[in-house]
Amino acid sequence: MAVLTRPVVISPPPARPPRSRGGHRPDIEGLRAVALLGVLAFHAAVPGLAGGFVGVDVFFVVSGYLITGQLLREAVTTGRVRLAEFFSRRARRLLPSAGLVLAVAALAGVWFTAPLHRTDTEYDVLAAALSVANWRFVAEQTDYLAAGRDPSPLLHFWSLAVEEQFYLVWGPLVALLGWLVVRAVRRRAGGTVAGPGRGRALRLVLVLVTGALTLVSFALALGWTRGSVSLAYLGTPSRAWQFAVGALLAVLPWHRLPGPRPLRALCGWLGLAAIGWSVLSYDARTPYPGWAALVPTLGTAAVILAGTPGLRGDGEVSYGAERLLGLRPARAIGRLSYNLYLWHWPVLVFAEARLGTLGWPAKAALTAAAALPAYAAMRWVERPLRSNPVVAELPRRGLSLGLGAVVVPLVLALVVGTGTLRLLGPAAPVDLAGLPPGSPDGTSLLVRAGAAGGSGSGAGLASGPVVPGPVQARQDFPPDGVCEVAPTAVTSPACLTGPGGGSDRIVLLGDSHAGQWYSAVLAIAAARHWGVEELVKQGCPLAELTVTNPQLGRTYHECDTWRADSLARLAGEAKPRLIVIASLNRYTDDRAVLEQAWQKTLTPLRKIGAPIVYLKDTPIPGLDVPACVSGHAEDLGACDFSRSAAQWPDPLAESAAAGREPGVTAVEVNSVLCPGSGRSCPSVLERILLYRDDAHLTNTAVVVLTPRLERLLGTAGLLGGGWTTLLRDDFDGPAGSRPSSVNWQYDLGTCYPGCPAAQWGTGEVETMTDSPENVRLDGRGVLELVPTLADGKWSSGRIESRRADFAAPAGGVLRIEASIALPEVSGAKAGGYWPAFWTLGGGLRQGYSGWPGIGEIDAMEAVGGKGSVFGTLHCGSATGGPCQEPKGLGSGEVPCGACGAGFHTYAVEVDRSRSPEQVRWYLDGREYHHVGAAGIDPAVWDQALHKGHFLLLNLAMGGGLPDAFGSRLTAATEPGHAMKVDYVSVAVKG
Repeated sequence: MAVLTRPVVISPPPARPPRSRGGHRPDIEGLRAVALLGVLAFHAAVPGLAGGFVGVDVFFVVSGYLITGQLLREAVTTGRVRLAEFFSRRARRLLPSAGLVLAVAALAGVWFTAPLHRTDTEYDVLAAALSVANWRFVAEQTDYLAAGRDPSPLLHFWSLAVEEQFYLVWGPLVALLGWLVVRAVRRRAGGTVAGPGRGRALRLVLVLVTGALTLVSFALALGWTRGSVSLAYLGTPSRAWQFAVGALLAVLPWHRLPGPRPLRALCGWLGLAAIGWSVLSYDARTPYPGWAALVPTLGTAAVILAGTPGLRGDGEVSYGAERLLGLRPARAIGRLSYNLYLWHWPVLVFAEARLGTLGWPAKAALTAAAALPAYAAMRWVERPLRSNPVVAELPRRGLSLGLGAVVVPLVLALVVGTGTLRLLGPAAPVDLAGLPPGSPDGTSLLVRAGAAGGSGSGAGLASGPVVPGPVQARQDFPPDGVCEVAPTAVTSPACLTGPGGGSDRIVLLGDSHAGQWYSAVLAIAAARHWGVEELVKQGCPLAELTVTNPQLGRTYHECDTWRADSLARLAGEAKPRLIVIASLNRYTDDRAVLEQAWQKTLTPLRKIGAPIVYLKDTPIPGLDVPACVSGHAEDLGACDFSRSAAQWPDPLAESAAAGREPGVTAVEVNSVLCPGSGRSCPSVLERILLYRDDAHLTNTAVVVLTPRLERLLGTAGLLGGGWTTLLRDDFDGPAGSRPSSVNWQYDLGTCYPGCPAAQWGTGEVETMTDSPENVRLDGRGVLELVPTLADGKWSSGRIESRRADFAAPAGGVLRIEASIALPEVSGAKAGGYWPAFWTLGGGLRQGYSGWPGIGEIDAMEAVGGKGSVFGTLHCGSATGGPCQEPKGLGSGEVPCGACGAGFHTYAVEVDRSRSPEQVRWYLDGREYHHVGAAGIDPAVWDQALHKGHFLLLNLAMGGGLPDAFGSRLTAATEPGHAMKVDYVSVAVKG
């Protein structure tokens, strides 16, 4: 705590100025008890006493009265204010007890809180020790995206910070004003000035300055209450007027005012009643500290005024409020008020951190129990140090004591906080380029890991720390900068990101639950050379609802203005390719009201004429997920949350799914984020930490979900031209069962019936069977093709689609795709392995002849576990010809070292929308090979690619192709390594 150690001299003082207590006020001790009990009832959530927070206002007025009285008496009596002595008294009175609580809180966080909360607590200790806790909490509570965290055990230190900041300014200001007044009076009088003369002049100046301070501060409180309730409630400038009201009581000569005894008594009782009425009538919905703060503030002033010494005659029996407040029980609580205020809140917060949410009776009991450490601190810390003659003798000793009370918790907080940060791991941003690929389909979040067989939730990150780490998750926001506007904004800036403009853009519209999808929408748009226009406002429902904003503490008028402005802006701009909307789905639980509110918003959106996509709201954990995960690194399931509480009914999604919302398509990823049908949803899925707080997805989770969102939009025909799905199989079914007979048929034996060859392909040695030993579903959404060896004979699996008419429409595109994990085997053990995903021309089924003229597209082939794959087109004549048979027009080996350790997406597109036509091969969305129609006889091209194909999945053993790559089948070849298929899809557009 910074202090001025050199006094401001007003006139030559005596060596030791006399000390004046200015008259002891027992009623003020009782008034402190009233203030404390109100705050305790509020924090314990006692029913009917929700306005107990006004107790802080009472403390502020009392502090302003007492401190100003002390400063004024010293200035009038001695002609000077000894600032070192003033700050020494304040340090002895306040800092030892506060420092003890801060030190205990710094250590208690180790046992009672999760590591991530522990770091927050240590930062709070630093801020509280430096008397700036109120500004730290202003910064946190005005940050909408930081909402949802558990309360700080030192949140109540905001009021102490405000009080200490008042002392730091008010003491030097009174001293300076006194010095200036005395100089001016002495100059006018031409010599020394008596105490009464100084007093009258100084009181007059202080009344003017304090009156001006009161008006300015109260005006700030009114303005900030309308604009930012956190700033108004916690900010020193907006609270200074309450200290100033107390100061006016000390400065003005109220004791000289005449008045009948009953009127004075009535003034005190009315003041006490005003405080009690505020406690009973106010609650969280009361705009505070605006006009409403006048009631407890002026009520406190009335109580102090009614009990001012000098207003009663000597020996007069009082029937005023001061008599009640002066009773011994009230005074005892008042004397304990400071320490009990310090101790009760950490006790409540740490108890709930360990035990969970408590009811008000338990909170009340814990608050009462906090009186024990509070009394101990008062008895053995505050009183001995405050009145110790050695410490009190010299100001510097009191200041040193205060400095020690600040330094000890600072050091403890730094030590504990540093150790905790080291335990939590890096705080650097997540390396998005190093993320495992997200699965576009199926039940897995990530592309499945083939090695371990996966699980119902996949195994893309089977081990290691979660990604992002808890510290990283707190800051894992979408990179949209200022585009997501704060609660006080009424318009969005011009936020168009990406190469596109005009109509070539996607509009992202809604609240922060729309903003969380920014990275995914940007990636989808960028792949098509479109831009993204973001219109997102924090805490603002896109449905036309009028709500209360918790950060502003009042009706959210800015939201209504912003919504109207955004809709009008879109109506005046070029029609976009797509409008993506999303919003928190729990601004109201009145279904009828919500449905009407959505229609009010959708009506102008439909008039724009662009397709509208509604992203169904993601599950809401309702708990600080990163903090929970930080404390349960070995038991992530402890951070799971209730499915029913996390997912509210969504009338818009239901209506869109039923076809009752023209122009609106609803998509959802909740079946992945909260898989299965159990009672809980995960906070961490496949080692991906899903949430950055209690409600929003991490940007990492959104990036991983991008392929899935893109596939959902593409399947719905919303990404340019539109795709129509012809075949889709996710291979769901019981373990050991057959793939769908509607979609697939088995190839059996060693060749097609009646075919001229003795074996499949180029001399394969296996016999294809329909046995579950060779072809089976694993029960977790995966098809397995497994080679087996029995009695020296190899068997394996080969299936083909029943449909043989898959072809690109004229002017359109055919896309064939599968997610496959290659057999995890290498070296000599992989000799002869030949997994493949391919197509053959449908004409082959007219007698199983005509290859290669009927066409063959090898979407994926690999041999011998070599860490590479390749794609090939076969056409024309059996030797030579345009496709250079029997080799074909191939890509050559494409490195894919991880293809045997996880699922990867293999796709081939036949594109007839361009000239010349083209066939393209993709690995995980990246094109690695293409063949164009230029230079190929049109009749050959037509026969090979336009007549329809069927799909094949097989795992061959041996043959000419593995031999050519130096991967012969030998006695060392190990059976049992499966080729795994997560899904297969066929789609066309155009």
